[in-house]
Amino acid sequence: MWINVLKSKIHRVKVTQAELNYVGSITIDKDLMDAVNIIAGEKVQVVNNNNGERFETYAIEGERGSGIICLNGAAARRAQVGDIVIIITYAMMDFEEAKTFKPWIIFPTENNKLA
Repeated sequence: MWINVLKSKIHRVKVTQAELNYVGSITIDKDLMDAVNIIAGEKVQVVNNNNGERFETYAIEGERGSGIICLNGAAARRAQVGDIVIIITYAMMDFEEAKTFKPWIIFPTENNKLA
C-alpha cells in the first residue's frame, strides 16, 4: 500500500510580495527551499494563517538569502503582503517506509531567514 505523507514544511513565513499579473506559482527563497528539499516546479500546498485559505501551486526558486515569499498569478488573491503562511509538500511512499520517514521541517525567523 502507498500513502501520501508530509515530506517538508516551511512553518510560518511572511508573504513579502504578491504579483497578480504573473503566470502562477510561489517564489521561495532558495535557502528555504534547500533546507526542506523542495525543488523548482514541485507541487506545494500553501496554508494562510491569517484567513484560512488553502491552495496548491508550484515552487519557483527565489534569490538566495532574500527572504522572498511571493505569491504569483491567481495565488496572489489568496493572501496579502504580511500574511503568515505555511508551505507544505507531500510524498507518496510505501506504508512501511512512511512509518520511519522523518520530514524536513524548518521554523524560519520573522524575516524569513533560517534560524
